[in-house]
Amino acid sequence: MARRIESVDILRGFTIAAMILVNTPGTWSHIYAPLRHAKWHGLTPTDLVFPFFLFIVGISIYFAYQNKPNSISTYKKILIRSLKLIVLGLIINWFVPYFPFIGDWENLRIPGVLQRIGIVFMVAAMLFLNFNWKAILGIAIAILIVYWLVLGFIPLPDDSMPTFDRSPNNWAMYIDQKIIGKHMWQTDFDPEGLFSTLPSIASSLFGVLVGKLLSKINNQIHLLFGVSALFLVSGYFFSIWFPINKNIWSSSFVLVTCGWGSLILAIIYWFTDIEKIKIGSIFKYAGMNAITVYFLSSFIASTFYLTNIGDGNVHSWLYESFFNHSFLSAEFSSLLYALVVVGFYLGLAYVMYRKKIFIKV
Repeated sequence: MARRIESVDILRGFTIAAMILVNTPGTWSHIYAPLRHAKWHGLTPTDLVFPFFLFIVGISIYFAYQNKPNSISTYKKILIRSLKLIVLGLIINWFVPYFPFIGDWENLRIPGVLQRIGIVFMVAAMLFLNFNWKAILGIAIAILIVYWLVLGFIPLPDDSMPTFDRSPNNWAMYIDQKIIGKHMWQTDFDPEGLFSTLPSIASSLFGVLVGKLLSKINNQIHLLFGVSALFLVSGYFFSIWFPINKNIWSSSFVLVTCGWGSLILAIIYWFTDIEKIKIGSIFKYAGMNAITVYFLSSFIASTFYLTNIGDGNVHSWLYESFFNHSFLSAEFSSLLYALVVVGFYLGLAYVMYRKKIFIKV
C-alpha cells in the first residue's frame, strides 16, 4: 500500500501548498482571478482547495482505521484528535489577534477551517467504524438530498420561502445567525458555519469510499477515472437545481469537488504507481505533516499582520521591501510573495521529513 498512500500524501501536500498560496498574497488588493473565491455561486480553482482536503481526510480515515477495533479506546483517540484540531483552530482565531491584550471577545469568530476539519473527521471516522461501504454511500447521498430539500423548499419560521442566495432567507445563514450570532466571519454568514458543515461531512464520506476503491484497485486505474467522471457529471447536472456554491457547501459543490479531487488523484496515481514516474515528491513531505504546516503558516501569517514595524506591519514591510517593484505588475508581485511563502513551508516540511519529525495532530 506504500505507493498508494504516497499518492494520497502528494495530493494532500499539494492541497496544503495551495491553501498557503491563496491565503498569503502580498496584498489582498491585487490577486489574479483564479486565486480568488467565487463571490457566491460559481467555482474557481481556489474553491477546490478546502473540499480537496476534506476529501483526503476521508481517504486517510479508510487507511488509518480499516483495521482498528470498534472500541471505546478507538473512539477516545478519535475524539481527542478532533478536539486538538478544534483547539488549534480557535488558537488561530482567538490567541494570535488578542494575546497578550484583552480584545473584543464578544465578537470573536468561532468557526474556522481547522474546526470544520475536526468535526468532519470525528463524524466520518465514527461512521466508518460502524457502517459498511453501502451504508456510508447511502448516508452521504441522504445528506446531500436532505440538505438540498431544506435549503430549497422548507419555509422559514416567518413562512417566507427559502433561497440559495446570500439572503436572510437562506437556511444556512439563518441557522448560523441564530446559533453563532456575532461569532462569524461576516455579519450575515460564515463559510465554515454550522449547517453547511453537514454536507462537508459527505465530502469526507465520499473520500472514505474512494479510499476503499484505492485499496482494491489493483492498477485498474480506469475505475478511479470512472468514479471521477460520475461525480463530475452528477454534480454539474445537480447544479441545475442547486447551484455550485462553496459558501453554503451546496450538494452540487460536494459532488463536483469530489469529482475533481478523484480526477487529480487518479492522474497522480497513474504517474507514481503505474508508470513509476515520480512527480510532486516535494508535496509529499508537506502531506506527511499537513496540519502542522498549515497551522504554522496561519499562525505566523497572523502574527506578521499584527506585529508593527515602521509605518506598517511585518507582512507589508516584507512585501514592499522585497517584492513590490515598479517593473512588475501588482498582481504578479503579490503572487510572487505568496510563492516564496509556499516555498518556505515546503522547504520546512522537507527538513522535518529528513529529520524524521512527524507531528501527529
